Amino acid sequence: MLPEIDVAGQKRLKNSRILLIGLGGLGSPISIYLAAAGIGELVLVDFDKVDLSNLQRQILHATKDINRPKIDSAKEHLLSLNPDININCIGEKLTKNNLIEEAEKSDVIIDATDNFATRFSLNEVSVKTKTPLISGAAIRFEGQVIVFNPSEKTSPCYRCLYDEDISTQESCTANGVFAPLLGIIGSIQANEALKVILDIGTIGQGKLLLVDALNMEFNKAVLKKDPKCPVCN
Repeated sequence: MLPEIDVAGQKRLKNSRILLIGLGGLGSPISIYLAAAGIGELVLVDFDKVDLSNLQRQILHATKDINRPKIDSAKEHLLSLNPDININCIGEKLTKNNLIEEAEKSDVIIDATDNFATRFSLNEVSVKTKTPLISGAAIRFEGQVIVFNPSEKTSPCYRCLYDEDISTQESCTANGVFAPLLGIIGSIQANEALKVILDIGTIGQGKLLLVDALNMEFNKAVLKKDPKCPVCN
């Protein structure tokens, strides 16, 4: 019914492939919306198991899934929602070469992880393969989303935003997170992924969207490409 999408756009979604890393608090709403939207192929990567403490925010999984691999409960949930999509599950940590191989076959990479090491690795893969990367993060009451499109010469990358020397042990488990915030951030990531594939609207490329759920404030900062960045320059 949306003229910006129409039948041609729906076919475009059906012919697309998205690589989603992480099936936790962010990956849950992301995967649900992408499956419901009719993405043709979802590649889900997660090597963790469902824990009781996850259920406060990881709405992809249920009480009956405790101790199951997240990829198994995720696939079951998503196929019950839309049995006409293809779901490929990878339940192990991928090597850099494996990530590159998967990224080269994908239209978009979505980073729904919770650690800087993986984020930096996905960024390098994105830049190397020229695959758009949609990055999100959330902790306590604050979250952020940013889109990187390395095929554009002026686009910054994740390494332009954070130095690899950054050291933090902060996590949702250790520091807490307001559950609806993950739904907000994950939904925005799914929103941007669909727009990238459909080539509609204004993409948040290089624009860091900052969300303060406690005060319900949204702010945006423009990220410039770092001329000294060791990854994208």
